Amino acid sequence: MKSLGKIIRSVQAFSRELSGRPADSAVPDVGLGLALGGGFARGMAHIGVLKVLEEENIPIRYIAGTSVGALIGAAYCSGLSPADLEQVALRVRFKHFARWTLSRYGFASNQRMIGFLNSILKVKTFEELRIPLAVTATDFSTGEGVLFHSGPLVDPVRASCAYPGMFLPVKIRGRQLIDGMLSYTVPTAPLRQMGASHVLAVHLKGRWTTGEGPRHLFDVIGQCFSIAQEMNCSVWKQAADLVIEPDVNGYKYDAFDHARDLVRAGEAVTRAALPELRKWFQPEPVRVTKPLKAPAVNPATMPAD
Repeated sequence: MKSLGKIIRSVQAFSRELSGRPADSAVPDVGLGLALGGGFARGMAHIGVLKVLEEENIPIRYIAGTSVGALIGAAYCSGLSPADLEQVALRVRFKHFARWTLSRYGFASNQRMIGFLNSILKVKTFEELRIPLAVTATDFSTGEGVLFHSGPLVDPVRASCAYPGMFLPVKIRGRQLIDGMLSYTVPTAPLRQMGASHVLAVHLKGRWTTGEGPRHLFDVIGQCFSIAQEMNCSVWKQAADLVIEPDVNGYKYDAFDHARDLVRAGEAVTRAALPELRKWFQPEPVRVTKPLKAPAVNPATMPAD
């Protein structure tokens, strides 16, 4: 029976060679990395991005997050679904993160995030996450970018969200750490280091203030961040294969009451990008090289022995 099977497979292979058809189609092994940029309340657009990727069965192999991107990335990688995240976004407000204080480092502490994160995260360490995650932060003293891949989750996420001038730095391993946006506006490069073959970057581009001018100091800081992001966008874009930018223009840093609109903005821009994303997963035909045929020999021209 084994010999018969070999004969049948040989005949099938010979038939494919004669027809010139490919023997099979190879589906690319795409290591998709998703880079989630910062933007405070505007980051709820990330939920819409995740929602569409799941609906379209586009697998995410790695995630890297900055600031609110770190928060949403940690929650998603811990096991929350986009629907779960949307429900959290609809009820969360600034008070869930901040406690007003007075310090030379800022006006608020984000220690309330400890309770908030512990209430939503399904796991407590990087090692337990279902998808590998990188969280970014910035060393306040040196300006050096800091990446977290292991250990407890909560404090690195807090550090990544420590918006300078508003939140106090978060001390981890003797270092005063602040918002990851200062060193990784959109964390595309860390995804390459993690092994991503394709990087989808989500940039929350938009002006923080309108023509009416800033409402207070935090709007001034936010506008400065927005300007800095635009001036440095060429750096992180080099490591991205595709950049999508949800329409978050005009939303304030604390626009938590616009959660539903922000999620929809993320959905819309991701749906528009689907044709390009699907190209990464299209099967690549495997070409079969036809065997060379030996030249025909005319017996009449053969020399005599």
